[in-house]
Amino acid sequence: QLRLVESGGGSVQPGGSLRLSCVVSGFNLDVYAIGWFRQAPGKEVEGVSCISRPSESSRSYGDSVKGRFTISRENGQNTVVLQMNSLEPEDSAVYYCVADRRYGSSCGGTWGYWGQGTQVTVSS
Repeated sequence: QLRLVESGGGSVQPGGSLRLSCVVSGFNLDVYAIGWFRQAPGKEVEGVSCISRPSESSRSYGDSVKGRFTISRENGQNTVVLQMNSLEPEDSAVYYCVADRRYGSSCGGTWGYWGQGTQVTVSS
């Protein structure tokens, strides 16, 4: 059974940092790209950052988070981490870990598997 379990959300002041983790299980991780999406109240779902299958070693970032967020695989590739620095109130949203069997690190297109989401709130 495919599972994506997110953790690490919470509340932080502007300028602070949070580290989101997504533990993936139940499928051959070698052929799956993993990504982070977010959705703020009243807004559309937005692709934040995506990482390719391990053999390709590529990553992509949304324009609004470039230079502030970093995506990486850890723990023998079964954990995907989103390190978020210099957080802004506009980063407040529910963050979802997603997976799809695909090539490349583009966040575009339809992603087949979604986690339950974790809330991130940036406020003073």
